[in-house]
Amino acid sequence: MKSKATSPFWVPVYAFLMTIVVGGLLLKLDICHPGREISFIDAVFTATSAVCVTGLAVVDTGSFFSRTGQSVILALIQLGGLGIMTYASLVIYLLGKKVSASDRIAVSQTLIHDPSFNIGKFIVGVVTAVLSIEALGALLLHHMDPTGFYPFSAVFHSISAFCNAGFSLYPDSLTTWKDHLGINTVFMVLIIMGGLGFYVMTELWQKLINFIRRKESEITAHALSWHTRIVLETTVFLIIIGGLSIFFAESFKIHVIEGAQVNKLAALFQSVTCRTAGFNTVNISGVTNISLLVMIGLMLIGGSPGSCAGGLKTTTFRTWLAFIISKIKGHSQVKVGWYALSEESVNRALTLLTIASVILGSAIILLSITEGSHLPHSEVRGHFIEITFEAISAFATVGLSTGVTPGLSGPGKSIIIILMFVGRLGPVWLLTAINSWQREPRYKLPEDDLPLG
Repeated sequence: MKSKATSPFWVPVYAFLMTIVVGGLLLKLDICHPGREISFIDAVFTATSAVCVTGLAVVDTGSFFSRTGQSVILALIQLGGLGIMTYASLVIYLLGKKVSASDRIAVSQTLIHDPSFNIGKFIVGVVTAVLSIEALGALLLHHMDPTGFYPFSAVFHSISAFCNAGFSLYPDSLTTWKDHLGINTVFMVLIIMGGLGFYVMTELWQKLINFIRRKESEITAHALSWHTRIVLETTVFLIIIGGLSIFFAESFKIHVIEGAQVNKLAALFQSVTCRTAGFNTVNISGVTNISLLVMIGLMLIGGSPGSCAGGLKTTTFRTWLAFIISKIKGHSQVKVGWYALSEESVNRALTLLTIASVILGSAIILLSITEGSHLPHSEVRGHFIEITFEAISAFATVGLSTGVTPGLSGPGKSIIIILMFVGRLGPVWLLTAINSWQREPRYKLPEDDLPLG
């Protein structure tokens, strides 16, 4: 009988672990930070943050690491963004070897929800598209600000943005360009595209090509699949609502951030980047608690399935919202868009929320214990919302911080590492693994009602 530890569901676990360990060992080398010392846990923390495309950093990436160290981090971000399994399958395909049925199913579940697609053709197309988008993003950034985004910096930030990593070579992230419409737009487009999911990107691209070539009528060229439509609708809704909420929350604040109130562009940028990218154009430690709560909600939701983004995913949020609405209205079916969701899909979403709540609740309690006297600033020391923000940022692989990260204790860093790792693999993977172990009982118990409320 095949061991459960060797099933396809464990392949990404081993691949990510190995990449993190190798990355940590490389970052520990003196060539990555000449004349400076970095502890092993800090090196592993940085490697985990890069591979899990999170962006939390215990040391300043731009000033602490050499160009070699920054290149290692960039490589880990790219590997993590596309997914280790994607690269492994691509190598197998290019070598002309056949991919096993179990690996094919496992990879397809990671990328899209259709296990019958052509894995070789799909992955080559995805990698080509991603590298092309990142190259275009780098060119635009360099063109708009050749000094701030010199060639390496432009490439680094473009890849970091598309992969939703949030790593920056500047200690204040992107606050220098808070009012630069062009650079903000490039970053937001890269972040959104990286968070839509490969399936959605492929469909949108194909629709565009068919429309240009006039292979489809004007009506069918604009007809998107149910999945793509739900992802796009939810993404736009979250960006708009998030941006407006942050803008109004900061508009009522008496004091200012870095000499200027959060304008509409900054609020919109934070709404986009909160959904797992991790860049910031304002000082996060200075925003109101209302803004932090809005950001926490956006971070938890995250991006869409099969993307570089983390979080519980837009489809999970849409399912949960539809479930609540259906129960309020007394409907027996949970309707999302054109269709009603199956009971299995709804149960999966609710189970996912429960598991995520348990993981985050446990982590927040542990961090409250370990970090009570280790936070770097007295004004945030022991504050529950800052610790909660840090934990959710790690779990959702966002990378935003109120300033807690550099002052984390050893145990605190270990907790954040675990959260980043679990968050990058995705609670959905955990659900799938648990489902593979489950067995339906061969009997039924008598049912009865229990008084509630």
